[in-house]
This record gives sequence, structure tokens and C-alpha cells, in this order.
Amino acid sequence: MKAIQWLGDSLRILDQTKLPLEIVFRTARTYEDVAAAIKQMEVRGAPLIGAVAAYGYVLGARQYQGELDAFEAYMREVQETLLKTRPTAVNLFWALRRMEDCLRENKSLEALEPIQQRLAQEADKIAEEDVRGNRLIGEYGNEIIPQNAQILTHCNTGSLATVEYGTALGVIRKAYASGKQIHVFAGETRPFLQGARLTAWELQRDQIPVTLIADSMAGFLMQQNRIDLVIVGADRVAANGDVANKIGTYALAVLAQAHGVPFYVAAPTSTIDLKLPSGQEIPIEERSAKEILEVFGVPVAPPDIPVYNPAFDVTPAKYITGIITEKGIVSPPYAVNLLKVMVRS
Repeated sequence: MKAIQWLGDSLRILDQTKLPLEIVFRTARTYEDVAAAIKQMEVRGAPLIGAVAAYGYVLGARQYQGELDAFEAYMREVQETLLKTRPTAVNLFWALRRMEDCLRENKSLEALEPIQQRLAQEADKIAEEDVRGNRLIGEYGNEIIPQNAQILTHCNTGSLATVEYGTALGVIRKAYASGKQIHVFAGETRPFLQGARLTAWELQRDQIPVTLIADSMAGFLMQQNRIDLVIVGADRVAANGDVANKIGTYALAVLAQAHGVPFYVAAPTSTIDLKLPSGQEIPIEERSAKEILEVFGVPVAPPDIPVYNPAFDVTPAKYITGIITEKGIVSPPYAVNLLKVMVRS
């Protein structure tokens, strides 16, 4: 199921906060609607956030009613609103830079409508590139999936986190489609339960064998030799190969190394941020205490207890076996090989 659909004058969004109990679509008609959908996690997943923000930029351009000479300043306000939604996933910033560049390259058209059309075309390109790139990630990643593999994944990295196919789940989808007998263990991914609500739901819909586990069970499964490899996604990859991903990823990587289990990251090159030398510079979003104090509105903790709720953690490059991109699998040393893959034609 596709998480978004561009309708030409609005964006149809699958509200992921309602899954798996309800399938609810919302229609974003303004850039403010898009910003709210990102901030409230109705849409989430680094690649999808980038594509959605690009369409939000287009909606902002379509909303404009003023003179052309003030259009660029207005679009800077649109861009700033979208940039402030979530700080960790670099795809958001990457996509909006592309949209800003597109605006700059076409402002000489001297008419609003053709500029709006070019912006819409650029957003479409971003979405189409994500679909093609995910398919290639699946192709490359399938090479490292053995027959009868028991795969552990974390958070949600499928069609709900991308424009269509998925990154880590794209690898799993391709392996299953190629005829390999695989089994997936999906960690629930507390506190927002993306693994339980979204990944388990996606895999069941695709009839890929999946077992849902509590996050705290992963080490025990590895101790029992029931995990052959771990594949996760990423929200930002630093120049040295450090990876920011959903909270709990770092713990899985440490456990994997302790048990001799390969640990892979699947992400498009738009997630690679060569401007940041290491993961220490990656901004980590902190979310509402309510996500930990409640589950689906039901209190599960003392209401007045202090809460710390970082949405992401950083996994050092030394724990990562390889980074699967649409340009191939990047191996250590990441400081050298990430740069190579980013300049590869």
C-alpha cells in the first residue's frame, strides 16, 4: 500500500498513526497541512519525509497569491516551516535543497505558473528516484541474504517509510520474491511501536513469514543462534559511517557484534550526509513524554514521572558490516568508500 499519492493540487496521505487498526487517508491541501502531517508522524520514515516535504513545497508555491518579485522570499518561509518539522532525517533537508535549487534555476521564467509546474516536476522526480533507488537497494541487498535466513529488523523501513518499496524491508521483499525461504523477526520498536503496528502489518500483507518480538528479546534470540543477520534503515549516515536510526538500533548493533551476527544498514544515498564528520554531530530529536507514558491513550506509567524520550540513537561505524545503497553495498573504511559512492556516476 502506498503511503502517499500526489493528486496535482493536493497530497493524499495514509495516516500511519491509525494503523493497523484503521486505514485512514487524509488530504493535505496546503504546506501547513504537510508540515503538520510530518510533525505528528502521520507520515514518517526518512525517504518518505523527503518526498512529502518536496510536495509540501509545491503546495506552498500553489498557495501564493502575490507579486512574482516577492515569491522567492515567500518560498523561503515555506521552506523554513517544513524544515522545522523533524531534525534528524537528512532526507528532509536534502529534498528541500533540491526544491530550492529548482526554484532558483527557473525564476527567470518570469511567470508564476511555469515555475509552479517545474517545481511539481522536480517533486515528481524525487518520488520516482526513491522508487527506483529502493528497487536497486533490494537487488544489491538480496546478494547478502542466504537461503533460509532468519532476519531481525527494527522500526519500519517498508512501503510506509518510502514512496513505494522500502529500504531494509525492500531487501527482505526482494529476497522473498526471488524464492528464498526467509523468516523475519520484527522488533516492536518502543515507544511508538512502528515495528508492531507497521512492519508486522506490511509483512503479513505481503505474506512474508514474520514473528513479532519485544525489543528486549533480541539478545536472547541471538544467544540461541536464531538470527543470521540484522538489517535496519537509517535517518542519517555521517561521513565516517556512523548511522542515526530509530532508538534501539545501537543496542542491536552491539548485541550483533557480541554474537557474531552481521549487521547491515539499508539506505539511499540521499541519507548520507558528508558534511557531518561523525555521528556526534547528528541532531537527535526528542519527542513527547506522552509516547512513553501512554499506549494508544491508555496510561502505563505514573503520570508525573520524569521521561526521557530520544527518538533516535547513533550506531558507530565499527559495528556496521555494510551499508546497502542504490549504488551498491558500501564496506569499511566508510570514510573513504562513502565518498566514492557519492561521486559515482
